[in-house]
Amino acid sequence: MSTLQAREAATQTAKARPIDMKLEVIVIPVADVERAKSFYSKLGWRLDAEFTSGNDFHIIQFTPPGSPASVIFGKNITAAAPGSAQGLYLVVSDIEAARRELLARGIAASDVFHHEGDVHTGPDEPFLFGSRRTSGADPKHGTYRSYVSFSDPDGNGWLLQEVTQRLPGRIDTDQTTFASVSDLAAAFRRAEAAHGEHEKRNGGVRDENWADWYAEYLAAEQSGKELPQ
Repeated sequence: MSTLQAREAATQTAKARPIDMKLEVIVIPVADVERAKSFYSKLGWRLDAEFTSGNDFHIIQFTPPGSPASVIFGKNITAAAPGSAQGLYLVVSDIEAARRELLARGIAASDVFHHEGDVHTGPDEPFLFGSRRTSGADPKHGTYRSYVSFSDPDGNGWLLQEVTQRLPGRIDTDQTTFASVSDLAAAFRRAEAAHGEHEKRNGGVRDENWADWYAEYLAAEQSGKELPQ
C-alpha cells in the first residue's frame, strides 16, 4: 500500500469512528468560594479535588451522584459574572423523590412543574419548554416532562429533569449502563410494573422467562427502542 493509500484509509477510518468527546467539566462562576463549597457539600455531591496557589488561585471540583461530568468553581478560573450560569440540568429518574431529598438537605427548591399546551411565553423563569410553568408533575409522567428548579447562593440556576426513557438516538444503542444503584432500582420497578401488565394480558400465567423479559425491557427503555409488551 502506498503512503497516499494509507492516508486515505486512515481518513476513512477516522470518519467511520469519530473521536470520543465526552463532556467532563462545567465551570460555574461564584463570588465566595467557601460559601459555594459549603452549598455543594450540603447537596451531597462528591468533593473530588481542591487546589490553591497563594492568595489569587483557588479551584474546587464536585461531582453530582451518578454523573460522569463534574462542576468546577473557584477564584481566577472564569471571567463570567457570579450567578450567570443558568439552565444547568440534572437528570433524575424520580422527580418527586429527588425534590424530597433536596428539601431534606435544607436546599430551597421549587415545586414540581411541567409544560402544558402550545403557549411557551409567560411570566416564569425560562426552561426547556419556555417561560410558562404549570404546577405539578406531568400528568402522565412522560419522560423529559417534569422539572424542579433551585439555585446556589450566587444565583446559578439548576433544574432537575425527570427522564425515565431516552428518545431514539440519544444514547449508544449497543450499551446499557446505569449511573447508580438507585437508577437501576427505579428501572427494575418500572420493568416490574410493565411485566405485571404483560402477565395479565397472557391470562395471569406466570412468565417463566421473566428474567429475559426484564432484560429486554431495561435495554429497550434506555436505548429508546420499542418496549416489549
